[in-house]
Parts: sequence; C-alpha cells; structure tokens
Amino acid sequence: MLITLVAVALLAFYVAWNLGANDVANAMGTSVGSKAVTLKQALIIAGVLEFTGAVLFGHEVTETLATKIANPALFAATPQIFVTGMITVLISCGVWLQIATSRGLPVSSSHAVVGAIAGFSWVALGVGAIDWSSIGLITIGWVLTPLISGAIAALFYSQIKHWILDQPNQAVQLQEWIPWLSAALLGIFGVIVLPSLTQPLTNFVIEQIGFTIPAYDIPLLTGAVAAVGLTIISWRQLGDLGKTEESIQSPISNPVERLFARFQLLSACFVAFAHGSNDVGNAIAPLAAIVYINRTGSVPTDGITIPIWILILGGAGIVGGLAVWGKKVITTIGENIIALQPSSGFCAELATATTILIASRLGLPASTSHALVGGVVGIGLVQNIKSIKFKTLQGIAAAWLITIPVSAILSVAIFSIARIFFL
Repeated sequence: MLITLVAVALLAFYVAWNLGANDVANAMGTSVGSKAVTLKQALIIAGVLEFTGAVLFGHEVTETLATKIANPALFAATPQIFVTGMITVLISCGVWLQIATSRGLPVSSSHAVVGAIAGFSWVALGVGAIDWSSIGLITIGWVLTPLISGAIAALFYSQIKHWILDQPNQAVQLQEWIPWLSAALLGIFGVIVLPSLTQPLTNFVIEQIGFTIPAYDIPLLTGAVAAVGLTIISWRQLGDLGKTEESIQSPISNPVERLFARFQLLSACFVAFAHGSNDVGNAIAPLAAIVYINRTGSVPTDGITIPIWILILGGAGIVGGLAVWGKKVITTIGENIIALQPSSGFCAELATATTILIASRLGLPASTSHALVGGVVGIGLVQNIKSIKFKTLQGIAAAWLITIPVSAILSVAIFSIARIFFL
C-alpha cells in the first residue's frame, strides 16, 4: 500500500503541475498582456500567492470534491474500486490538462475532474451512480459564466473609458475616481479572501477575550481601512508618476495607465491567492480520499481532515507547473484575444472576481477560466469588435466544450483497463 500511496502522491503532483501551468493564467494572463508586469515577475508573484492560498485554505474545497459527483456511499462495500477510480481521475485530468496546456488553451480543471469522476462511476456502478443534478448545474454555469463576466467587464470598462480615458485631463478624472476604484477592488476581492484570512482573529476575540462580534465585522473593518489606505497611496503615486520621467523606460508611457497597472497587479494577487485556495482541491482531493481509505479502511462519506503534507504537495505542484509550462496559456489570455492596456486588464479581472463571487453565493459552479475569457471579450466589444481575435476564441470554446466528455472517456478507458488487471 505504501508503494501505491507514493505513486498516487506523484500523480496528484502531476495534476497540480498541469493545473498550475493552465489555470494560473487566470490570475496573471491579463497583467502580462497589458505589460503591468513581466512574465518573470508574474511567475514569482503568482507562485508565492498560489502556494500560500493552497496551503492555508485549500482544505475546504478538497473536502467537498472528495465526495462530489459520485456517491461514495455506493462504494462503501468496495473501497478498492473507489481507490482505483480516484487514481483513474488523477491520470485522466493530468493528461487532458497537459494536452490543453501544450496547445495554449485555458480549460477548466474543475470540469475535467467532474468528467473523470462521472466516467469511472458510470463504468463501476452504472449511470445511477452519477449525480446528474450536479452535471446540470455545471452545464448552466458553463453557459452563464462567460456571458455574465463579459457583461460586467463591458459595464466597468465603458464607465472608466467614458469618465476617465476619453476625458481631456485623464489624471484629474482618475484622481476623483480613485476612492471608488479602491472600494470596488477591495470590496469584491475582500469578500472572497478576507473572511478566511481574518477568521482566526475573530475566533481569538470571541474565545479568548470573550467579546462577541458578528462574523463579518473584522473583515469589513479591515477592508475599509485597506480601501482608505489604498486611496491615499494611489493619490500620492499618481502625483509622483505625473512629475517623474519614468515613462521613458516604462513599457506603459501614460501615467494614468501606469497607476491602473498597479491596481491591476493588486487584483491579480487576490485572484492568484483565491485560485490557489479553491482549485488545489482538483488535484489533491483524490489523493486525500485514498489516504483516508488507507488510514480507516472505509470510503469517506462526509468531510475529511486533509493532512498538511497533501496541501503542501498540491501547492508545490501548482507553482512548479506555472514556472515551467505556464507561459503558453498566459500568452493566449493576455495577448491572443485582444490587445490589453492596464485599465482594460483591471476591468477584466474585476469582472472575473465579481462573477465568481455571484456564482458562489448562488451555489452555481463556475470556472475562473470561463469568467476571465468572457471578461476579456466583453472589453473587446466595448473597444472595437474587430479587435477580437475570433480564431483564438474558437479554439478556446472547442476546448471548453470537449473537456467534460474527453476527461470522461479517458477515465472510462483507463478504469476499464485497470479493472481487468488490478480488480
């Protein structure tokens, strides 16, 4: 069994590696495309934040994914079949993500996991083992996510374009809008990240000091202080950028766009952290389930405790894949759909975060890849529909369409072969 666990751990690392190479472009693709950061800087920043998010907050999503799509209770009498199926899921997802990444196509790792679990469950226990309502919700999310994100991005960008970029004195207009931009940025991303980050402090205040406070008071206070601080710093930076001659060396010559570049980089950092905490589960949930079965001899049916070494393994895999293979998908999102400026890239990331937040509040599964591509296209529609490279979009849409069926077919084939030799 030790050899099996080592092999499964290596497979989980392989999936995390491919996930990092493909999905982390969601956080950094637009920042690199708009020249807000270099590719090397993006890889370092995303690597640190993805790893931190995965290790600190990756356990929640991993717990739910270990019991999602297939009903583990149906495998209670045959845990070995469940173990074999989860190994199949890792192989199928890893192979499909690697194929998509090699072609520079952003795909949803969540959908690949869903397809693979559905595939092996069908072969193992029949069509009744699949939770078809979850598949239906995922399909709805697949259709709605890029549409909603595109609409929000178009709305954000059209307002910034009208009130700031198209005005004769952009710097003065931006100065008036900085408080609102700061509040929007930290409000949206704060709702995603701050409740988890400040939970230990809230627990300490309630349990140790004995002062009962509502759950969201500390996150709200932290977000408000951060928004005021960001506003003051941005006002000062805007004045400095207008006075200096840095623009001679900078790839972004307009001081207004250079300030937007800093806003965009901050938004990208939040997306990277949130992505690490959410999507690492796609790589390590099967491993966590197998480790649980090895320890207890039973299939997990409820929440399970995720050992820290599994979270570290997933975080390390994401960072490694991002560093070695991440360039292609970053280039696709950042440069091969439309030409991006920091102001438009900032709007795309803001729309992505808003869409994912709305989806999570409604309980709908949503893909960050789908949201960001939709956001970039929404901005292209506001700028000029002719600026959108539809050939790139055709390839991306095709990859989206086939992710679930391809991963399911791979899973069916691999599980069928494994069952012959090992079960």
